[in-house]
Amino acid sequence: MIDIFTDGACSGNPGPGGWGVLIVDGENRIELFGGERATTNNRMELMAAIRALEETSPEKPVNLHTDSQYVKNGINQWINNWKRNGWKTASKKPVKNQDLWEALDSQTKNRTVKWHWIKGHSGHPGNEHADALARQGAVDASNGN
Repeated sequence: MIDIFTDGACSGNPGPGGWGVLIVDGENRIELFGGERATTNNRMELMAAIRALEETSPEKPVNLHTDSQYVKNGINQWINNWKRNGWKTASKKPVKNQDLWEALDSQTKNRTVKWHWIKGHSGHPGNEHADALARQGAVDASNGN
């Protein structure tokens, strides 16, 4: 079982943002981060989960830990209704970040992903590490890197 820790960060909302991923596969640790100059926190949370799943083999089950209720609830509870309703919310408004939800949905097909919510900034080592990577991604994005 692979453990994945993801986080997103944004300076302003919208503003420069970053995403961070820590993948722990036995003794192997992989760190990923990136960012965008003009984005939102929710987009960065989604990007972290997408990039983490892109980086891992679909044959291996994963525990994905996120501090984003938006990501966890969206993929576990809301997405099937959104798709059934033509990517509209219960209030008939377009789903925000549809492009990223579709990408995340695609990454979860035909693989085992167990989603876990972690309270952010509560001292959990994996989450704190992903947060530091996300902040680095935001800094790099705001500096044009």
